[in-house]
Amino acid sequence: MLDTIAAFFCITAVLAYLNRRYVGLPSAIGVMAIALSLSLLNMASDSLGFHALHTLEQSLVESIDFSELLMQGMLSLLLFAGALHIDLTELRAYKWQIASLAVVGTTLSTLLIGFGLWGLLSLTSLELPLSYCLVFGALISPTDPIAVMGILKSAGAPNSVELVISGESLFNDGVSVVLFSLILAIIASGDVPSISNASQLLLTEAGGGILLGAVFGYITYRLLKSIDSYQEEVLITLAAVLGGYALATRLHVSGPLAMVVMGLIIGNQGRSHAMSEQTEKNLDMFWELIDEILNAVLFVLIGLEVVLIQFSSPLLNTGMMVIALTLLSRLLTVGAPIAVLGRRFRLPKGAWSVMTWGGLRGGISVALALSLPRGEARDVVVALTYQVVVFSILVQGISVGKLVKKVIPCDVAER
Repeated sequence: MLDTIAAFFCITAVLAYLNRRYVGLPSAIGVMAIALSLSLLNMASDSLGFHALHTLEQSLVESIDFSELLMQGMLSLLLFAGALHIDLTELRAYKWQIASLAVVGTTLSTLLIGFGLWGLLSLTSLELPLSYCLVFGALISPTDPIAVMGILKSAGAPNSVELVISGESLFNDGVSVVLFSLILAIIASGDVPSISNASQLLLTEAGGGILLGAVFGYITYRLLKSIDSYQEEVLITLAAVLGGYALATRLHVSGPLAMVVMGLIIGNQGRSHAMSEQTEKNLDMFWELIDEILNAVLFVLIGLEVVLIQFSSPLLNTGMMVIALTLLSRLLTVGAPIAVLGRRFRLPKGAWSVMTWGGLRGGISVALALSLPRGEARDVVVALTYQVVVFSILVQGISVGKLVKKVIPCDVAER
């Protein structure tokens, strides 16, 4: 295991260097683009009879359980690090906008994409049960906070747009995991739960995660306030994140939502009342490094994961249609409401297009797809998910900065 971890960190370091030295793309996009390009070259050389490098890469990627690594390891650290730097005062000013997009928007998107995919598949030779189409809708609907927050930093978006899309991505991740779990439970049991049972499950998972995050956040805040030593305070936050996420998993409540709430408490209440200037500086530096390093590793893994996915012409053609479907769903559930209710959302003119195009999908979608039970349905969902994620990061991620400059006035974007 140590050898595998060392190998991935070495690969990530080399690709990050190459991107910074020669390519110049934003870090997450650059390392993923290089990793994906190398993987495709390996696949091409394998088809020509040169199997050594492809076999080596395949065995290396197979040695890592991507789903478990992200959902049980990296996700807690990345979500906490992302929430740590969000100003809760500003977030409260857009609370209903973020809540409506994260809860209502994600739920509607799940249904639109699920039923839309079911209809599209009737035009192809692929088959997928309606339940798995809805599973795909649940895992692909949320914007990935890891991808969104990393790329928006360099996009030059106005503060209000960046705040709303970042806040939405932090919370809709938790909502989507709950919806994903609910639909999987229906598939496993074969019974459709009543509205009251489904509501109870949603309330337990989401509400329990928020409550657990608030409790852990308050306890951590009190511990930080009682001492003034940045070494121990950094260690306390790390322990709280890992321990809190592990407990959330045991209690079957939403770990992602717990981490977001805890990050908001420590990043605001803790920063204002429990940290010295030196502690705040070192805490921020530590979590920024964690965020940057794990982000790079995650996107390298996404790029390398392509060697394990079986593609076919029907899958590739369907994937193109599904990319259009996910963008249409994002437009209908996010872009259109913002365009129609622009004043109430208090976002600048043109923000609807940035919110639509800037809704990036990332590693969480891939991890959820890979966590499905093995079988033909899983293979189809994984292949479609991977195509949407790659398009989202490489095409949307690269062009969202140009879109911001084009549709939002400079004086607004600078604020």
